[in-house]
Amino acid sequence: MNPGELIRLLWPFILMAFVFYFLLIRPQQKRQSAINQMQADLAKGDQIITIGGLHGVVHSLDEGTIIIEVHNGQKLTYDRSSVKEIVKPQQ
Repeated sequence: MNPGELIRLLWPFILMAFVFYFLLIRPQQKRQSAINQMQADLAKGDQIITIGGLHGVVHSLDEGTIIIEVHNGQKLTYDRSSVKEIVKPQQ
């Protein structure tokens, strides 16, 4: 088997690897990077939604945990990684 035949046989697999990288892996890495940045940028007073759907306001922050105040004044402790999004105030 000469090198030309080998390249012709491997070409579909190489192409498939590039397609998987650019359509699946790279977008997921970008989303995860954005989520990590958002979680690192949390500040006291931000309105947030957790992965479990809890809505609240950040009362205080720690390195790995946050204390969330819910609407009835109760304070709950969560991991910082459980925050799904910061809610933008409506104008």
